[in-house]
Amino acid sequence: MRSLRLLLLLAFSFQLSLRQAQGTSPKDTERSRSAVYSSFAQQDDRLVDLNKQKEIYFADNQYSEFIELLNSKRRKDKDIASYIDYYIALTRYHQLKYLEEEQLWDEYFNKGNDYRNDIVTKTDKVIKATTPQEDLRIYSELLSWQYHKDLADAFEEEALANLMSSVLEHSKKSSDILMIKEVADRFLLYGLKQEPKKLYKVYVDKIASTDIEDEELTKIAKGFYDEGNLGLAQAIYDVCIERSINSKTKDQAIDLLSEVARLFAYKDEGVKDTDYAEGVFRNLEQLGGEEAFDQELLYLRAYNLEKAKDYLKTKDNYIDLLMRYPKTAYKDRVLYKLGIIFTYALRDIKSGRVYFDQLAQREINFSPHVISGLYQLGILSQWERDSASAKEHYNKLLELAGEDLSETVVLTRQRLNEIDQGKPLEYNLKTFLNVSLKDEYSALDMSRVDLRASLYKISKAESVSVATTAYAMQSGCMQVDLEYLWSGNIGKSTPSSDQLSFDTSYADPGTKEINLVVVSATGIVERSLDLLDVQ
Repeated sequence: MRSLRLLLLLAFSFQLSLRQAQGTSPKDTERSRSAVYSSFAQQDDRLVDLNKQKEIYFADNQYSEFIELLNSKRRKDKDIASYIDYYIALTRYHQLKYLEEEQLWDEYFNKGNDYRNDIVTKTDKVIKATTPQEDLRIYSELLSWQYHKDLADAFEEEALANLMSSVLEHSKKSSDILMIKEVADRFLLYGLKQEPKKLYKVYVDKIASTDIEDEELTKIAKGFYDEGNLGLAQAIYDVCIERSINSKTKDQAIDLLSEVARLFAYKDEGVKDTDYAEGVFRNLEQLGGEEAFDQELLYLRAYNLEKAKDYLKTKDNYIDLLMRYPKTAYKDRVLYKLGIIFTYALRDIKSGRVYFDQLAQREINFSPHVISGLYQLGILSQWERDSASAKEHYNKLLELAGEDLSETVVLTRQRLNEIDQGKPLEYNLKTFLNVSLKDEYSALDMSRVDLRASLYKISKAESVSVATTAYAMQSGCMQVDLEYLWSGNIGKSTPSSDQLSFDTSYADPGTKEINLVVVSATGIVERSLDLLDVQ
């Protein structure tokens, strides 16, 4: 068992060193990863030497020269014939990639078919000569699958099925768990989902069945998290959590759950998975109840749900935060977010007003959110054609803000000017209010528009990118033409209706709402909103 623990740590160290060694060039990255295919080379001094020579020849792109060397070695040493065949196939695979990257089309078209034939015939020959218990068989099937996957040909599915079968058979009788992970990692690089998940489960089960210490297992999970391998990190953390709940004290289990939830909760930079984080938060709540959450963790959970755009659960958690910590430093921000979420996401203008009103009554504790709450009360009254009430809110805002919050002041004066001149609300804003609040649009649930910012916690004057993807229906063979009606507090930018994205920045602190309505020639497609926090 000690050797298995050492192997795991070596695996983690290898992955980190491999990432550090890789440059930014795709071809450099691919060639570095090809070294992974050489673990069997440690079995024999001849293979160690062969692998070293491969690295030298590959570094100089001397693929044909390496093939000549391989053929000469075959004549001298027939015992390693299958390894020679594998290396020939691997070399031809990388040679074709190199020719494509460098656009060396003369050789590519004149000799490409011969190189492809080498890949197919040599891997098939190795596969027939080996069993699933041999590393060489797995690596040959993996190379064969990669080749057919790259071509997207008729043999791709069969090659994948054969590879999966061999790896699972290999895992039953071999202690080499690195093999399982290497194949799963390669699947991930190619965008597969179910296959790597299944192999990572096998990999983790093998780890969990050993006597590896909990602390060591947690370090391995954190290592894969730092590496960006979320699937494997989460699978191992699940084992760590289960072990902790079953064998540790309640406080120790709570500490681990809190740590993992913080790791995966939304953050602008770094690794995150909002769904996984919420799952850990639920486990934490079940184990420790309310006492397991201080106000920072409560806010983090609600904020994580906000960024996942699960607004029903978001408002529940923000309300819980206010009830348990009525004097929280987050109060104004949370009140404003609850007003926005109830009004525009959940179509509950009555409840939304409650939170905006609470802000309006906090003028002694003046904050940007108080000003923004008054602005929201103003536009809601203006939308309802209650001009007197709207002007009352707007004038109170101007009295409190002075010129300190210039962006909101400018918007407020635009609204007052509309009222004074008998004009309707600005078209984009009015359309967003209509779509968010009128019953005739109640079927729209924001599922067909994904609106995202590049950052959600920014400083004043810091640039942020905002972009949307609209999942509109197609008409025949033509993509539907769409208009993008932007409104809300979008900072210094004034995006046009044909812009799917824009860059902006803000001069004032507070929470900024970005509104969007997507329109096609046949009518409203969908709406969406997003919230940014400016420090």
